Parts: sequence; C-alpha cells; structure tokens
Amino acid sequence: MYWVYIMTNAGHTVLYTGVTSNLRRRAAQHRSGSGAGFTAKYHARLLVYFEASRDAMGAIAREKQLKAGSRATKLALIKRMNPEWRDLYDEIA
Repeated sequence: MYWVYIMTNAGHTVLYTGVTSNLRRRAAQHRSGSGAGFTAKYHARLLVYFEASRDAMGAIAREKQLKAGSRATKLALIKRMNPEWRDLYDEIA
C-alpha cells in the first residue's frame, strides 16, 4: 500500500502534502522533526488526512493533484474525513 497524506501545524496555518509506502514511519519522522525540511521548519507535526493507493504511480499522481490544487480543496478533504482536525497518528500507530 501507498499513502497520500496531509500534515499541519498546531494553528492549522500550514498544510504539507506527501506520499509514502509506510505512513506510520513517515508520520513519526514528521512528528519528531526529522521529516522533510518543510515540515520541520513549520512544525507540521499533526497528521490530519490520509488516503490509500494500491500502486506507487497512482499515489504519486494523487499527491501531485493535491499539491496543484487549492488550499480550499485540501481543507474540504480534511473536513470531510476529519472535521475536528484530530491528529490521526494514534489511529495508525
């Protein structure tokens, strides 16, 4: 399985979209500050959205689609899956 995910900071002012084959490990890296430079710099440590894909190419295409989309589109996805903006890390750990 491959995962497309969105991380945010405590104030929900930053959204980071990524793709990985191991969501638990990658989210843990972001939480510890050892993930991507962007998430470390902006303290995006809360996992607020994820979706699964069976193949890498599909996941990468979906990540690119989300990154190219507007912030409003990402907010709508998050609100549909996670209206309370809970940190979903505990659900996958």
